[in-house]
Amino acid sequence: MKDKIIIVDYGMGNLFSVRKKLYSLGIDAIVTSDKKELETADKIILPGVGHFAKAMENLKNIGLIKVLNQAVLVEKKPVLGICLGVQLMAKFSEEGNVDGLGWIDATVERFKIKDTLKYKVPQMGWNTVSQEKDSKLMHNISLEDEFYFVHSYHLNVLEKEIILNKTNYEYDFVSAIEKDNIFGFQYHPEKSHNAGAQLIKNFINL
Repeated sequence: MKDKIIIVDYGMGNLFSVRKKLYSLGIDAIVTSDKKELETADKIILPGVGHFAKAMENLKNIGLIKVLNQAVLVEKKPVLGICLGVQLMAKFSEEGNVDGLGWIDATVERFKIKDTLKYKVPQMGWNTVSQEKDSKLMHNISLEDEFYFVHSYHLNVLEKEIILNKTNYEYDFVSAIEKDNIFGFQYHPEKSHNAGAQLIKNFINL
């Protein structure tokens, strides 16, 4: 029996490009904000592009925070955050100066770039990632693979043992995390060609 994959719709961008990528891999997924539907998920994807404070406001207004906390923290269902989705897992963000979901011991900070001629903010384009620990998510991913980034903010992770990838953009920042059933990428696997497709399949196959 196939896992039921839910893509959480909380009114921010990038939902349907993620679903389109899953479909291209032969993976069915439901895009929904329905709490009852979300309760029946086997795996959850929390995508998103946009402003952190607006995203948290939307999650509160729709009433999704309680059901997400139950699924992720109590029932330990696998959850994958992408871009803004992984940032929402942190305790606090400078983008709007608001609290996040608090699933990981991290804050979200704006890039502090010194050489602004060479390193533009937002970071837009392709970059490599390190592999900081062994993970099933990194199966068949090489250090030469590049992933697509578009972001002005990144995680500052205090739980060093959950850091999965780092990326250099003038300085090293955390670009992926893994904590038990909680996974997240700052980059966009749905836009990252074959390597991104492999990452998505790795998550689905957990």
